[in-house]
Amino acid sequence: MPYHLPSDAVWFITGCSSGIGQALAQLIAQTSNRVVATARKLSDLSSIPINERVLKLELDVTSLASIDAALDATLKKFGRIDVVVNNAGYTLVGDTESAGDAESRAVMDTNFWGLVDVSKKALGIMRDVNAKNGQQGGVIVNMSSMGGWSGYPGSSFYHASKFAVEGWTEAVAKELPSSWNIHLCNIEPGGVKTNYATSSLKNMAERHPAYNNPSYPTNLLLSYMSSEQGRSLWAEPSALAAAIYQIVNRGGRIPIRVPLGADAWGMISKDLEDIKKDLDELKEVSLSVGDPKQLDTINFLK
Repeated sequence: MPYHLPSDAVWFITGCSSGIGQALAQLIAQTSNRVVATARKLSDLSSIPINERVLKLELDVTSLASIDAALDATLKKFGRIDVVVNNAGYTLVGDTESAGDAESRAVMDTNFWGLVDVSKKALGIMRDVNAKNGQQGGVIVNMSSMGGWSGYPGSSFYHASKFAVEGWTEAVAKELPSSWNIHLCNIEPGGVKTNYATSSLKNMAERHPAYNNPSYPTNLLLSYMSSEQGRSLWAEPSALAAAIYQIVNRGGRIPIRVPLGADAWGMISKDLEDIKKDLDELKEVSLSVGDPKQLDTINFLK
């Protein structure tokens, strides 16, 4: 079902202190749309223009009270929410064996559970409140990553959070009746010139000396991420913002997954080819399990 964005659509964006969230809020502020830019501290939103179409709010996505307050303030100001962009997040890097429980769970709390809690509230608003204000429905855009499709060394808990986002988003997208006109989309960027590899990157508190060898996979990846030369070809946040706006505003079907960047598209394409190769190679083994008619019983899921 195609989605048509109202000309005065209200965008609610988390994580606008820098990077993609900041660039998207700045872009929306220049259109006829309205934008709610959020961050943990209002002072971090100073780069976003101030006008009658912009609302700046403090939001901690790990706090249900903070989420409720921000959404209530949005409805009080604009009366509806048409697009939610769940952008708040960070990465934890290091060796999985060394990861502490608290730091590992904290990544999931922000990257996954924060997104879930915002989205669950938004679903009801898009279904019930928006219907009273002109148009039922909306779009929930979840910032995943090429790392929500493929896992790489040194960031297992970040990947776990993004894999969770991908599965949750796909399931919810298929769960909602089409008559509600609510669409969900995973955005899967590759490398972007944000704070992802700098201030938004958190190193594990300790690393096991067994992993110290510079040639080990995690160390090679960390070396690449810390190198300005390695990041030189990464995409600009403004390019990601423009692509997200185009996807939501083009008046067509909202896909469940959209890779952005040559690296994301290329790595996901390669992954699909490798998966197909494994499927073909092990087809006989796979089909030897269970009744051949088993597929017919779940055709309704297609």
